[in-house]
Amino acid sequence: MRYVFYIFGILILTLGISFTIQSNLGTSPFDALLVGLSRNVGLTVGSWEIIIAVILIGTNSLLKRQRPEVLGLVTAFITGIGIDMWLFLLQNLIAPEAWVSKAVYFGIGLVVVGLGTAIYLQTNFAPIPVDRLTLILQELTRTNVFLSRTFIYIVFLIMAMLFDGPIGIGTILTVCLGGVILNYFMPHTKRLIDKYTLEQAEL
Repeated sequence: MRYVFYIFGILILTLGISFTIQSNLGTSPFDALLVGLSRNVGLTVGSWEIIIAVILIGTNSLLKRQRPEVLGLVTAFITGIGIDMWLFLLQNLIAPEAWVSKAVYFGIGLVVVGLGTAIYLQTNFAPIPVDRLTLILQELTRTNVFLSRTFIYIVFLIMAMLFDGPIGIGTILTVCLGGVILNYFMPHTKRLIDKYTLEQAEL
């Protein structure tokens, strides 16, 4: 049953990412890097998700001093496909022109990203490498998800600027609120998934 939550969480996460990209208000620093690479180098946004994942898996392996978490590639692969799928489906449905509609789509996307990330992280099955990095930094620095996530966002923000990614007010909001939203959803999704899993085990 946890695998169902795992897939569901990634689908929700990638839907949120696509909403933020289509809002044209700026995306998270990581997604801004992916979009910038896609626009200026080539390949799809989802393809760059997978390529960057390979690099991060190596980084995580060095930080934890253990074998590379190859299963993280599975998550990155599914995420990459999900992003490209949602962008394809939403490209003609979501093209906001007014600031109000852009803000609404971005706000929905930001919350949905946090919810989706929290759901699939609670399954403890091969996190996306950037999310695994968040957890590793949280453990190494003995802080919380908010601080480790914000630090990573700042690093990717600098990289996104170098590749002319879609940086805007939405990017700033993501840096400021992304970790807070994730931190809020984590305990709620844990209780929900643990409760549902326990109920299924008792049947």
